[in-house]
Amino acid sequence: MDPLSRYDPLADDPAAFHAACERPLPSVVRVNGIKATPERVRRAFEAAGVEFEPVGWHEGLFRLGEGESPGNSWPFVHGWIYGQEEVSAVPALALDPQPGERVLDCCAAPGSKTTQLAARMEDRGLLVGNDNNLGRLSALRSNAERCGVSNLVVTRADARNFSLKPFSGERFDRTLVDVPCSCEGTVRKNPEAVESWSLDHVEGIAGVQRGILARSIEVTRPGGTVVYSTCTFAPEENEAVLQHALEEYDCRLVEFELPLESVPGITEWNGETFEDSMRRAKRIYPHHNDTGGFFCAKLEVAG
Repeated sequence: MDPLSRYDPLADDPAAFHAACERPLPSVVRVNGIKATPERVRRAFEAAGVEFEPVGWHEGLFRLGEGESPGNSWPFVHGWIYGQEEVSAVPALALDPQPGERVLDCCAAPGSKTTQLAARMEDRGLLVGNDNNLGRLSALRSNAERCGVSNLVVTRADARNFSLKPFSGERFDRTLVDVPCSCEGTVRKNPEAVESWSLDHVEGIAGVQRGILARSIEVTRPGGTVVYSTCTFAPEENEAVLQHALEEYDCRLVEFELPLESVPGITEWNGETFEDSMRRAKRIYPHHNDTGGFFCAKLEVAG
């Protein structure tokens, strides 16, 4: 049985959902606002003969033509663009960091969302990019350097035990919690994500996710914002993890605008019920926008 079939009751059109999951994922790049503008990248692509088209819901994203690779163009080498899955751009939009703020990306490597956060902060303020994988941290540092990011501090720690001591004990204004997950939503580019799927893995990684989200809430100031995101469809890793946080911490789910098609988070799964506010979370399915699958929710820490 295809593991994705367990989500047929959640999909408005299961046949379209499965068909989309079997199609190759379009190649997308994000304009790095620290070094370039969409118009500048557009002109560079045209001069280099790169086939592309704008993504309607985000002016800083371009879909490349079939066979085009983000890394094969000089705008990539110079840090003007970053190869990034389209829905991967959602969490930074939801977090909405401002120039001069203190921002934590607790699972940052290899850096697609971190560099996006830096650009939205206009490279000002403090941005901490944390990960516990040394090899991935090397990629984070390399990508940040290529993109001209200068407000980034890179740390290596288990996000479940992230310490504020190196930062004078001062909590963050905003924290991005893009956690490790079962990656079911990446099936269009990583078929092995489904081929190696097991419920034991889903339930095991959910425990890690609960710990990461809990610590992220603790290190975010009262009135601050925490955005939780995954690239999986599993409610065990999405709504159930959020439910645990809502029960354990003084925080609440808040609405946020998303300029592409999504459906609300669910309030029931396999006999388990979740708060009605879970509808403020957003589920993104591959057949709605011709993207990967994604989940994103925005929390406000009580003031």
